[in-house]
Amino acid sequence: MAGPTHQTMIEDLERRLAEHALVVFGGFHPMPDEENLSARTVVVVGNVGSAIWPHVQAFDDGSPDPLDRWTRDTVTPVATEFGAGAVFPFDTPPLPFQTWARRAAPVHPSPLGILIHPDHGLWHAYRAALLFEDVLDLGTQDDRPSPCDRCAERPCLTTCPVGAFTNAGYDVPACAGHLKRLDPRDAETGHCMAVGCLARLACPIAPHLRYTPDHAAFHMTAFLSNR
Repeated sequence: MAGPTHQTMIEDLERRLAEHALVVFGGFHPMPDEENLSARTVVVVGNVGSAIWPHVQAFDDGSPDPLDRWTRDTVTPVATEFGAGAVFPFDTPPLPFQTWARRAAPVHPSPLGILIHPDHGLWHAYRAALLFEDVLDLGTQDDRPSPCDRCAERPCLTTCPVGAFTNAGYDVPACAGHLKRLDPRDAETGHCMAVGCLARLACPIAPHLRYTPDHAAFHMTAFLSNR
């Protein structure tokens, strides 16, 4: 009897990852000269919205980097189960996950610099990539344009309290300096450390997927700890 098709395997992988609130964003076939990739198919895995956050919170034992540790502990056995290797954005040396995502999914640079998805807006992230030795059938490539192309007002560029985002780029020192002056415990003010980046929250795409305040605060604190 014939074994499962590649497409069936991808569907099985999606179901398996969904148990952990993770999704398959798509994949691509590396070019022959991409010697740094020991794979013939790369599948990009990540999260949408805050669906993963309860899983991470249940895993968090107070040790550093709970999100990264949960991701590795969760994805690695799934990759092994499907005969793939697993790599992560927090590996060293760093891997080009943003480039891989653009090859795998209909994502595009937004005015904020992070990638935007037609369905998920700015509320998604790439957590891992699975490396397969076989050339898997990935189906039809989704090549939808950026939702930013039809956004005339671009509120993301006018909402930041310190104007850190402009057409000229992202002023990281201005952003970090502003965040350092805020009290993350003062949630009632609705500032960036309490609810997440206000410029990101201003994006009109997929507002139902915005990160929950505790999820957003985790990322804001992690960003600030490196500044």
